[in-house]
Amino acid sequence: MTKQYIYGIDIGGSKIELAVFDASLNQLESWRIATPQSSYQDFLNALVDMISSADNKYQCQGAVGIGMPGIINAKQEVLSANVPHATGKNAARDLATLINRPVAIENDCRCFALSEAQSPVGLQNTRVFGAIIGTGTGGGLCIDGELYKSAQGIAGEYGHYPLSAVLQQKYQLPILKCGCGLTGCIESYIAGPGLARIYHHFSGEKLSTYEIVEGLRKGDVLCQQSFACYLDLLGSTFAAIVMAYDPEVIVVGGGMSLVDELMGNLEAAIVPYVFADIRVPKIVLAEFGDASGARGAAILAKAQGGALS
Repeated sequence: MTKQYIYGIDIGGSKIELAVFDASLNQLESWRIATPQSSYQDFLNALVDMISSADNKYQCQGAVGIGMPGIINAKQEVLSANVPHATGKNAARDLATLINRPVAIENDCRCFALSEAQSPVGLQNTRVFGAIIGTGTGGGLCIDGELYKSAQGIAGEYGHYPLSAVLQQKYQLPILKCGCGLTGCIESYIAGPGLARIYHHFSGEKLSTYEIVEGLRKGDVLCQQSFACYLDLLGSTFAAIVMAYDPEVIVVGGGMSLVDELMGNLEAAIVPYVFADIRVPKIVLAEFGDASGARGAAILAKAQGGALS
């Protein structure tokens, strides 16, 4: 019997990663290319080339799932600031036509959530919220290991909750315009670059997020003040997730999840912003790390029809 393979493709604004999985979702290998910036056709051609390379190596037509930044609406059309050439396009349909097989598609953060919901920790819980905190923010809710699908594909976009007026006044924060077109989205403050923005607000100086974390560990007062503000904002935001979705566990991924001072204090930071008798969910680090987005896309592809011979 011919072995079955599944390709999970994680698309970002700067890179595209294809990971090859066997039918049991064991990852066999992965590789990356730069995301083409010139045209939508070049973007599709790059995906076709990666898929063809995998087909040739594994002597099959692997099932294909892609995780895409931005919103995938009910018509399967993409709205993506990170891959602007794909906006308004049905990327899954167009790619399926070129490679002559079905293509599953979902928001990349929700692919992450699906992957983590189908991990040993995730499977122990009924409601799992997966949250990415990296260059941007986003997430998704899974119930009984299945991705919750909202009417317009926007459930889980917690980065576009508005900045709390209470916390804006507490820290006298500037009101920032978001890349999504709205004003005051919390993503501008709690994504990785947000920590640098907060530091600049307090100090008038510019440091990278990495430098601020290093300064925090060395006892720098302004770095400590900036991180305390950042953690307060993140705690308030995650409290809103708790109030909206009531998950038993929140799985966190992205670059900021690697900051121990964040992961170790986030549960306590949520407490002031939920009802007094509400149990704060467990906050855990993503089991599959950077590979989780591609793995979630592969899970979608497998569910859509399995690997092809």
